[in-house]
Amino acid sequence: MDQSRAINALAPFIALAKSANSPRAAADLVTQATSAANTYVFSELLQQPNVQALAGHEQYGNFHTLLQIFAWGTWESYKSTSGLPQLSDAQALKLRFLSLLTIASEKTASSNLSYASLCSRLNLESPIDLEHLITQAIYNDLITGTLNPASQTVIITSVAPLRDPAPGSVQAMIAELNAWSGRCDSVLSDLEAEIKKVKSEAERPLLPEERWRGAGPGWAREGLRRESRQMMTTMMI
Repeated sequence: MDQSRAINALAPFIALAKSANSPRAAADLVTQATSAANTYVFSELLQQPNVQALAGHEQYGNFHTLLQIFAWGTWESYKSTSGLPQLSDAQALKLRFLSLLTIASEKTASSNLSYASLCSRLNLESPIDLEHLITQAIYNDLITGTLNPASQTVIITSVAPLRDPAPGSVQAMIAELNAWSGRCDSVLSDLEAEIKKVKSEAERPLLPEERWRGAGPGWAREGLRRESRQMMTTMMI
């Protein structure tokens, strides 16, 4: 699934947020948006003034925190944060999908994720539940991958770009890109040096023994003798 589809799915809730003037209405909107089909990015909804007003509200502030978790958090962060609203089945499934995207994108994660690790991090009771979740994620174009029940692993080769960047993560991304750019510059410099070396070797006149290196032993000896006689003749002249 591409981002445009997810953004289009969120658009009606962005429009409704402008008229959600009471905390209760804004909290209900958060529930609706996080429950709806194909809504997987939420940063624009978080930026709406009526939704921002929920932050710190005594009764409904937890809905703002919940929306932040759907934007860039995981199932683990939901479970570790006290006082959050109870999730509906649709919300729980979506948060597990979003968490799977984050887990699969982690730099420390291998391409093969174990059933045991995923069941633990996604709070799933059995491998069958995990296989059902992975199958749904593949069907919904959230990930590309395969299941390997024999080795109890999930092989994920790509993930949809559907997670919002967490606050402060942009600077980390810039630093990582700068480091990658530096590595590319280093490789290009090494390649240029190697190309220069090859060109220099190609332009250097070959020594007699190098010119006859590929010939048979007899031809090489005869060629070297002939070139030696020519050089001596030239010197005598």
